[in-house]
Amino acid sequence: MSLSPRFIALLLACLISALTLTFLAFVEGVTSTMLFVAGLSSFIISFFLVYYAIELLVFREVNKMYKTIHQLKIRDFSISRKAIIQNTNPFKKLNDEIFVYVAKKQKEIDELKRLEQFRREFLADVSHELKTPIFAAQGFIHTLIDGAVDDERVRDKFLSKAAKSLDGLDALVKDLVTLSQLETGEVKMSFERVDLIQITEEVFEQLEKVAQAKGASFSLKLPPADTVWVKADPQRITQVMTNLVENAVKYGNENGRVVVTLEEEKKHILVSVRDNGPGIPPEHLSRIFERFYRVEKSRSKDRGGTGLGLAIVKHILNAHKTKITVMSKVEKGTTFRFKLERMD
Repeated sequence: MSLSPRFIALLLACLISALTLTFLAFVEGVTSTMLFVAGLSSFIISFFLVYYAIELLVFREVNKMYKTIHQLKIRDFSISRKAIIQNTNPFKKLNDEIFVYVAKKQKEIDELKRLEQFRREFLADVSHELKTPIFAAQGFIHTLIDGAVDDERVRDKFLSKAAKSLDGLDALVKDLVTLSQLETGEVKMSFERVDLIQITEEVFEQLEKVAQAKGASFSLKLPPADTVWVKADPQRITQVMTNLVENAVKYGNENGRVVVTLEEEKKHILVSVRDNGPGIPPEHLSRIFERFYRVEKSRSKDRGGTGLGLAIVKHILNAHKTKITVMSKVEKGTTFRFKLERMD
């Protein structure tokens, strides 16, 4: 027979009633009627009290613990801390505390698994990205060592290609170091009052040759004010603007147009960098800020870059307490937007 709450309550009630009758039987002047009433009363009261204590305070909460285990198995972590604090039932509080603790540990395990997967992918990406320029430079140099160095035309051509591969490797390593420092917080932002118009114009001048080679043109749309002052790290925000404008030129159409718009808001300046290029397919938009992610891997390789630029941009802007967003339509162009704190 299973030990149900009702059966346990019945046994204990009988025992208590028997003990009560045994005790009263030795008391002088107690009649049989009194013994019957006392025995029946003690049985009924004991039964309901024991049944309530076992059913509500023990069995019901144990069943809830089984439900909690089931919730944890299916990873349903929906419980509020407020409900735990307000509850006075010790079994219920224990159950909920166990639930919260296990749920927290499970989330930590899931996060560790995610980071481990990210680490594996990152190492695979880094090894692949490093391998390409190293093998290229290695091939050119070994060809020269094997005798091609005597041919002046071949020697200059191969040395130029080897230097280009090593320059790409140097840029990749620098970007990796920068990204690592940004993520670990080693790079501290030095916030100043910065003229965003001046920075944008300097970026245009810096990228003028790149734009001319592509036949692209630059355009700057300004608010009514002559200057646009923002709170930013001048070096890092220049890096952001350079990366976004350069990407707009590289991945835009031939003879395309890159438009930078500065819009005044109450407390912020909204910065938009737009091109009229081929756009980014919707399935890629959520991943373009990941390390080494390229929409078209083969074409992106041809256009240079380390694949880390947008990841660096994202981290720099996060350090400025702002986020970057992207909107794009195929064959219509792409627009990157972010806000900076306004300073008058």
